[in-house]
Amino acid sequence: MAKTSPKLTARIKRVQRIRTKISGTADKPRMRVFRSNRHIYAQIIDDIKQTTLVAMSTLDKEFDGSEIKDKCDAAKKVGELLARRAKSAGINQVVFDRGGNLYHGRIKALSDGARAGGLDF
Repeated sequence: MAKTSPKLTARIKRVQRIRTKISGTADKPRMRVFRSNRHIYAQIIDDIKQTTLVAMSTLDKEFDGSEIKDKCDAAKKVGELLARRAKSAGINQVVFDRGGNLYHGRIKALSDGARAGGLDF
């Protein structure tokens, strides 16, 4: 079994602590963010039905990263596109789940983009 780093262990603990407090419903689904070294992923989840309603990432076909300079700009664009997809699916309000990451940098940029796109949270 491979050892996990202390940083990863701390993030997993934060995820578990956050998930005990945050849950998405049909009226107000949960917007979950995952950040890797190279890409960022976001999805809107209904925890009662256990289904993903809307998803967006930097790997998506709709995402055009040709004019993007850095990862924060890419995250903001992903947030805007996710908000557009959510609006077309009839979702206006979400609960934000930062995925155990600190709320700055790319996570903050994604949430700012989603707010600019019209999502309330």
